[in-house]
Amino acid sequence: MSVPDPDSGPVTLDRRESPYGEVVLRRRGEELEIISNGCFLMDTSDGRSERLLVDAAYSAFAAHSAYASPGPEDSGTGSERRPSVLIGGLGVGFSLAHAAADPRWGAIAVVEREQAVIDWHRDGPLTRISGGALADPRVVIHHTDLVKYVQATTERYDALCLDIDNGPEWTVTEDNENLYSPAGLAACHRRLKPGGVLAVWSANPSPRFGEALRNAGFTGVREEEIQVARGVPDVVHLAVRTA
Repeated sequence: MSVPDPDSGPVTLDRRESPYGEVVLRRRGEELEIISNGCFLMDTSDGRSERLLVDAAYSAFAAHSAYASPGPEDSGTGSERRPSVLIGGLGVGFSLAHAAADPRWGAIAVVEREQAVIDWHRDGPLTRISGGALADPRVVIHHTDLVKYVQATTERYDALCLDIDNGPEWTVTEDNENLYSPAGLAACHRRLKPGGVLAVWSANPSPRFGEALRNAGFTGVREEEIQVARGVPDVVHLAVRTA
């Protein structure tokens, strides 16, 4: 088998049109990358940010679990039960794979609006990252738009890990801006159980988004930074629903 030449430029593996525009899977050397409407989203070169998103959400939940009151769907009480998590955006699969590799999580739901991305994970090149996770009985994939899902579903989770944009101020499509609006954050608040954690990935810090979280009724609002090779650090915004 020939080894891809990293200096030969990206190779397009698949290109699809969807109601949200164009989505492309490319190979660059040995790495895979997803491009949406000409905007680079993510690749398989690192994954630290995606893993921190999940770990930071769990740590924040554990720190605030005294607020949690188990519902009838929970097994056990307090720290004995395994928290549920909703991952917004399947991406290249690092967040899902990391959550599925952690036995402390209970139910793991993923919302992904692009059928192409789901296909690339189920029987395409991205199975090398997510194949084991998709076979995990805790995991369910919802093919729908995240903004619509959080507004319409009645499911509640212990953690929401959202990574569908380059940040609250750098969205992939204009419709995604609704997720970070007062109405969108209120919907996220409703989707969390008491003591639940909202974790949002961003390529840049955003004090304005932190203030929006506080205005939406979240507490414990803070940022965790992920150092990158060049430029400002990536950020995970964290916020807690205490009631």
